[in-house]
Amino acid sequence: MARRSKEEVSESFHNAPSSSPEGGSASELGRRGFLAWFLGIGTVSVAGALSVPLVRFALDPLTRTSTETEWSDLGSVDDFTETEVPQKRTISIIQIDGWRKVTSDKVIYVIKGADGTLGVFTAVCPHLGCSVKWNDNNHQFKCPCHNGTFTNVGKLVSGPPPRDMDTLESKVEDGHLKVRYQSFRNLVKTKEVMA
Repeated sequence: MARRSKEEVSESFHNAPSSSPEGGSASELGRRGFLAWFLGIGTVSVAGALSVPLVRFALDPLTRTSTETEWSDLGSVDDFTETEVPQKRTISIIQIDGWRKVTSDKVIYVIKGADGTLGVFTAVCPHLGCSVKWNDNNHQFKCPCHNGTFTNVGKLVSGPPPRDMDTLESKVEDGHLKVRYQSFRNLVKTKEVMA
């Protein structure tokens, strides 16, 4: 076996690829590290991009207010001839609240004024939201929960309610009375629509 000179051994040592403790060369580890970093950033970017619509979908009901109700037809204006006694009607309304579609029946009262104009009141007491009922004997609206009393045109007479009965937006269209139902905040002096 021939002996190698010091120069040959030194030259072969310097020309040999360097290795790391894991067993790969330094240039191989640089490429692997860059590839791992690039794939990690790419994965995080794709996951972030895909999560945006999911987060928006999950939070959408919290950021959206419930839809307004549509106009409800109460019938021909000729059906409302009584000027002293409010006429009770029940309407069905549909509201979309977040992902829910809610159909509910609401009681309203229609009154015809001495001048012939029609007014529509909600049957919800502005105190705590109890149902106000018409009392034929006393010729008044009465809240059975806390004895709130209102005139036949919804004016507060006595009791704890902070304001008159709430009127609803109404209109006459093609000879029919139409109303748009809304809910109002309780326990405040002014009529405030709830979102």
